Amino acid sequence: MNTELLKLLENDARLTASQLAVMLDGDAEQIAKELEEYEKNGTILGYKAIVDWEKTEQESVTAMIDVKLTPQRDRGFDRVAEKIYNYPEVKSVYLMSGAYDLSVLIEGKTMKEVAFFVSQKLAPIEAVISTATHFVLHKYKDKGVLYDASEIDERGNV
Repeated sequence: MNTELLKLLENDARLTASQLAVMLDGDAEQIAKELEEYEKNGTILGYKAIVDWEKTEQESVTAMIDVKLTPQRDRGFDRVAEKIYNYPEVKSVYLMSGAYDLSVLIEGKTMKEVAFFVSQKLAPIEAVISTATHFVLHKYKDKGVLYDASEIDERGNV
């Protein structure tokens, strides 16, 4: 597996096979074949842009919800995680160590919409014991990308 190729692509998914070949001192056709194989076998799951929604007119609220569960017989946490990640407002679901079992990242238009999701969709799931909702107030860095980097000087001061 070409981990250098994957790291470059993870850092900038806009790079072409030709650009990647130059960076890796390789052949563009071979790089294109590797990328195609990674897409087919599920190593590369997709390509996404990271958008700073605060710079748009789109209103949104992001929340991280800690969920404590009762594991299901023969499936552990998988069945409940599957039920949760199928909701369209859910962006990520992680199995966690510590006090809570799942960490759920959701996006909604308003805090009321997030509260509705928790009270009407998440909390009623039979295996859910408790939830703790944390609203994201500001993003500083996401997926390795700094937000508002121009406002921060070299010492990290605003």
